[in-house]
Amino acid sequence: MRVTKHEHATLTLEAGGKTLVVDPGSFTSPLLDLDHVIGIVITHEHPDHWTPEHLSRILTAFPHIPIFGPEGVTRAASDFSITTVHPGDVIEVGPFSLEFFGGRHAVIHESIPVIDNVGVLVNDEFYYPGDSYAVPVDKKVQLLAAPVGAPWLKIGEAMDFVLAVAPRRAFATHDWTLSVIGKQMGSARLKWATEQSGGEFVSLQPLDSAEV
Repeated sequence: MRVTKHEHATLTLEAGGKTLVVDPGSFTSPLLDLDHVIGIVITHEHPDHWTPEHLSRILTAFPHIPIFGPEGVTRAASDFSITTVHPGDVIEVGPFSLEFFGGRHAVIHESIPVIDNVGVLVNDEFYYPGDSYAVPVDKKVQLLAAPVGAPWLKIGEAMDFVLAVAPRRAFATHDWTLSVIGKQMGSARLKWATEQSGGEFVSLQPLDSAEV
């Protein structure tokens, strides 16, 4: 399976000639070179993780593909057909097995309501938590997409998340709100956390890929 990082929080996964799109949001350029898309995962309703324009563009090219998201996404994206998923659900989509974790977005501030969020484990190998520190319990993650910058993120908590997951490899995502220096500083902390369990931190720029 090949995992490709796009700007900010968007990812594409390719396996068996098929593609899964994750969190095509407002900080991400239009995904114009997609092949054989068979599904979309949206971890939560915030616009940096999905936009109507991105969904419409993908669905025009690949009609009737399923879109998976928690209940908050089902409500926010009511103009689209969303398959609602919950923590603990396991869904098969072509060559992809999707298992969902967590359930709630990380707290930004007590004045801001906490929304639905699901992390997704793909093929028992690749894990992306969305905007949360939800750990896929009892899973040995081969590749982790670890958030590095966000209004809800404290770098010490992000490090603790990586320590808890203990992936074999990790890379930084959710990074478009950071300066170049800020991303470098945060990535250095996540690199340290990854290495504590013998893992390797991979530096990925937009359109770079890692194989699982």
